[in-house]
This record gives sequence, C-alpha cells and structure tokens, in this order.
Amino acid sequence: MAGDGVKREAPLGVFDSGLGGLTVVRALREALPHEKIIYLGDTARVPYGTKGAATVIRYALSCARHLVARDVKAIVVACNTVSAVAPDRLRIELDVPILGVIEPGARAAVAATRTGRIGVLATAGTIASGAYPRAVSQLSTRAEVIGQPAPLLVPLAEEGWTDGDVPRLAVRRYVEPLARAEVDVVVLGCTHYPLLRPVIVDEVRDRIGPNVTVVDSAYATAADVGAFLVARGLARTAHGPCPPVQLLVTDVPATFRDAARRFLGEDIDEAEQVDL
Repeated sequence: MAGDGVKREAPLGVFDSGLGGLTVVRALREALPHEKIIYLGDTARVPYGTKGAATVIRYALSCARHLVARDVKAIVVACNTVSAVAPDRLRIELDVPILGVIEPGARAAVAATRTGRIGVLATAGTIASGAYPRAVSQLSTRAEVIGQPAPLLVPLAEEGWTDGDVPRLAVRRYVEPLARAEVDVVVLGCTHYPLLRPVIVDEVRDRIGPNVTVVDSAYATAADVGAFLVARGLARTAHGPCPPVQLLVTDVPATFRDAARRFLGEDIDEAEQVDL
C-alpha cells in the first residue's frame, strides 16, 4: 500500500522529561541508523520523577500529542517515570503505537538473573508505581524485584558530575540496600543513569560482587523498537548517512549544549524551542 511507504519514511518520536532520554536515542541510532528521529525534551518541567502520577500523565499527553502532530509513526517513551504510570492512557488517547522502556529492561533483567533477585535503581516515582515488579511478574513467577529510589543521580547526571567522590558516595548509599538484599542484577531504571554507569558498575561490583549484571534498558528498548518496526512493516530501509536528530525542547537552559552532548554522545545541532 502506498500509505505504508509513507509511514515507513515517517520519523520515530521520542520524548522524556528532559535530556536523559537522549541515552535512548543514542541506543536507537546505533541499532537503527537509518531511522529519522524527533526528540522532545520537556526541559521546562524536568524532573518528572518527583511528581504525582496525575501530573506526569498530563505532561506526557502534551508531549505525545505534540509529536503526533508532527506525523511520527510510533512514539518511544524514553522516561521510566512516564513508562510506569502513563502508557495505558497514552494508548487510549492517541492513534499511534506507544513503546516504553520498562518492559524491555524487565525482560533483560529476567534473562540475566540466576538467583531471581533483581535490583532496580530508579526515581522515587518509578519505584512507587510498582511498574518493574509488575513487568517482571508477568515474565517470571520466581523473580523478585528490590526497588531502590536514587533521586540524587538525576541532578548529578544533568550537571555532569559523573565521576569523583560526590557521585561515588551517592551511588554507594543507594547500592548498599541492594547489596544487603543479595541481588545479582541491577537495572538502571532511569535514562539519566547510564551517564553514571562506570561509577555504578564499580560500586555494584565492590559492594555486591564481581558477577552482578548491570542492565541498561536503553539498549534493550532499541532492540525491541527495531523488532516492532520490522514486524509492522514500518522499518525505514533507506541507506546513506544517519539522519541528524531533530531536537525539540520546552526550555533552553544555559548548559543545554554540553548536557545534550553528554547524553547523546555526539554534537547537537540547534534545538527548536516549543511551547506545550
């Protein structure tokens, strides 16, 4: 059908509360280099992880509707907090496929665990939602999830404080309860946390053990999105250079360019500021 060809050429929409979701875009660009991507970072209202569910749903709907208005073929919710509380509402309200980051991360964790004890580092909102225990319970009846809120890690990642004593001591505080619970997998349950991955891996190995697996759900999500696009006949088949990311933000903070470069791993063109 002619419409299918048009849809294949349409961009993927990706959104997050701020710039952290660019870690998911980074994984998508590695896995799906020919896809066009429009990224919306709600930098005026970040963070979402400390806000109530009703507020998060309202913000998520405004972000998703903006991307739908730009004719995206699917939306990747690159935010664990939104993926925890809003996907059902988004699917009801919007006529476009919605993919989150929690189920892929849960699948990767269940595949990696040997003891069935899975630790999750995430924002307070994601932990309170119970989304990871629900997702894991649908995959395994023997696996148990131990959630640990790690709220300081988001501002540390945003500010670029990703090594040294300050992030190390914060990570150590959050890892110690997971060590007491004797987990053998730790899921990075927030898209900001991959920037702190070296520190987290060091502390996890030191405090829990050398064989603990640290799961970055961004890469699991990218694999899921790729399989979904192929299954639906929506994968873009064009060859040539990777199209640049179209970047939309609701506010342009002073440190924007440096922060965006850290999260995406490459230089960013000018961002378009939008009003939601």
